[in-house]
Amino acid sequence: MASKPQKIGLITSTSYVVGGMIGAGIFLLPATLASYGSISFLGWIFTAIGALILAKIFGNFSKIIVNKSGGPYAYSRAGFGDFIGFLVAWGYWISIWVSNAALAITIVGALSFFFPILDNDPIIRVLTGLSFIWLFIWINTRGIKESGKIQVITTFLKLLPLAFVIIAGLFLFDINNFPAFNLTTESNFAIFPVVAAATLYAFLGLESASIPAANIENPEKTIPKATLLGTIIVALVYILGTFVLFGILPMDVLAASPSPFADAAILIGGDFGGYFVAGGIAISAIGCLNGWILFSGQIPMAASQDKLFPKIFGKENKNGAPAKGLIIGGLLTSFIMLMNLSDGLVKQFEFIAGIVVFSNLIPYLFVAAAYILVLIERKIHIKSWVKTIALGMLGIAYSLWAIYGSGNDTVFYGFLLLLCGVPMYVIMKWNRRNE
Repeated sequence: MASKPQKIGLITSTSYVVGGMIGAGIFLLPATLASYGSISFLGWIFTAIGALILAKIFGNFSKIIVNKSGGPYAYSRAGFGDFIGFLVAWGYWISIWVSNAALAITIVGALSFFFPILDNDPIIRVLTGLSFIWLFIWINTRGIKESGKIQVITTFLKLLPLAFVIIAGLFLFDINNFPAFNLTTESNFAIFPVVAAATLYAFLGLESASIPAANIENPEKTIPKATLLGTIIVALVYILGTFVLFGILPMDVLAASPSPFADAAILIGGDFGGYFVAGGIAISAIGCLNGWILFSGQIPMAASQDKLFPKIFGKENKNGAPAKGLIIGGLLTSFIMLMNLSDGLVKQFEFIAGIVVFSNLIPYLFVAAAYILVLIERKIHIKSWVKTIALGMLGIAYSLWAIYGSGNDTVFYGFLLLLCGVPMYVIMKWNRRNE
């Protein structure tokens, strides 16, 4: 029998939001954006505004659907019913355990800076990645409080090198390094969607605080604060970090850099600065993995409690953790991880990792639409219906744009991935019919 649910507060909840969004991507993204010019900042601002709109919707929804874990799944189901709720849970769950394999690979890649053998021996590389996966599965089976401690520590440690480069870099800032507005031969109108799409994936995870809602103290107050605060912190780090790097490193150097924050840190603090940022990249990915492993158990558990996923996912251990669900997710992640033992399978892994992006974006669309539907259907009193509907419609518009910007292949194969869950939905409904 499960014990009383463990609870976490605002700081830990916010660390899940920040930690869920800031992985290793931000340490590389400024190099990608450098080739476009300072128009990149318009992309960051546009994406940050879209993320804040979605964060507000998730925060408001948490005041309506209280003490129900599952975040995107729970909110989509509240508006559209079991089928859409199931598809969101199905796609989101798959995207988590595939993405966790990618995070484990990123951790090993970052550690290879300190331990070159990890870059040369595929067996040691994969075993190291698997070790991190199962370490965090074990930690998460001990309950959300244990996982939360790791999340707070790693979030603080990942922000340190970024803050170091941003603050110290201002003293080396040279406006002459700053790029022209548009460095490409394309028009501003044509390039803007490209840079905005490039920044889009850096904000995936803004919904993190809503996923373990049943384990959060005063969720109707804590989740909105954590979601908005976390999204604002991340937006500031991303925009200021890119701004400072554009003013420190010449554009040709920045565009060709495999680790621009590390290059900037070396300019600021010598080799120590480089090691500091390299360690930050590893810690950033480690903290991100810890959070997403938690979610790999929370999402199917919430669906299982509604009899839309097999019962095994809903079983909690004495620490209130969905241990069996975490283990199943870990086994699937491990299988994906093992693909990296073969060079031929690496390309297939990259393909799979690419198509699950759609499964991360589609919940935003359904949650934004469900927000309006739930308010109407439940006849909830709202001070200003105009603002509420405008917020929901902006969320829908931004989500549609995000899905469109993810590319044709991502949408096509991602949609097929969702449809693969239909047979499981039919089976679950059949089982409920015979109960």
